[in-house]
Amino acid sequence: MKLFIYDHCPFCVKARMIFGLKNLPVRLVTLLNDDEATPIGMIGKKMAPILQKDDGSYLPESMDIVHYVDQLDGNPLLTGKTNPAIAEWLQRVGSYSLNLLLPRFANADFEEFATAAARQYFTDKKQASIGDFSTHLADSADLIAQLEADLQVLSGLIAAPDAVNGTLSEDDIHLFPLLRSLSIVAGLTLPDNIEAYRNRMAQRSDIPLLFDMEQ
Repeated sequence: MKLFIYDHCPFCVKARMIFGLKNLPVRLVTLLNDDEATPIGMIGKKMAPILQKDDGSYLPESMDIVHYVDQLDGNPLLTGKTNPAIAEWLQRVGSYSLNLLLPRFANADFEEFATAAARQYFTDKKQASIGDFSTHLADSADLIAQLEADLQVLSGLIAAPDAVNGTLSEDDIHLFPLLRSLSIVAGLTLPDNIEAYRNRMAQRSDIPLLFDMEQ
């Protein structure tokens, strides 16, 4: 199978996770961010991730990919219960974390930004959505302080390093991608148990963190 992705994309990380957690082979193909023709040719619109199945057909949508791959062998891995408090935390932090992340993604050495045109495409699209990147970068200290306060709340929700609720569940698929994205933010301090969880999930999923791009 092939998985078409952007490395920075948390939705793509969700799809990548299930392959790593189940120790299944997959070929990762990174699309240039301004390549509209390839995904449109596959599924009729520009988005990622897209899974090309062994039969050649295409499956978009991160959680549809996760569910498909998890059920392939008839022995699903994501059997744990979800915790509504995790979803609430992600919604709250998601309301402002993109202001920290998107300007840093735009400056980072991701393969999807291998050309100047691809990087500019991303910058133009995202600034149209959240506003001027330089303004958000100037607000980094306040955003980091807000995030560190919210991370203290999350710390109380982490049951174990191997799974946020003790048994692998969809909460792990939703939580780890954001924590991985946050590894690009210089000066951000995570509580010890969140750091341990993030490191363990990166190892189990075989998805490297972004410390080498830290800004």
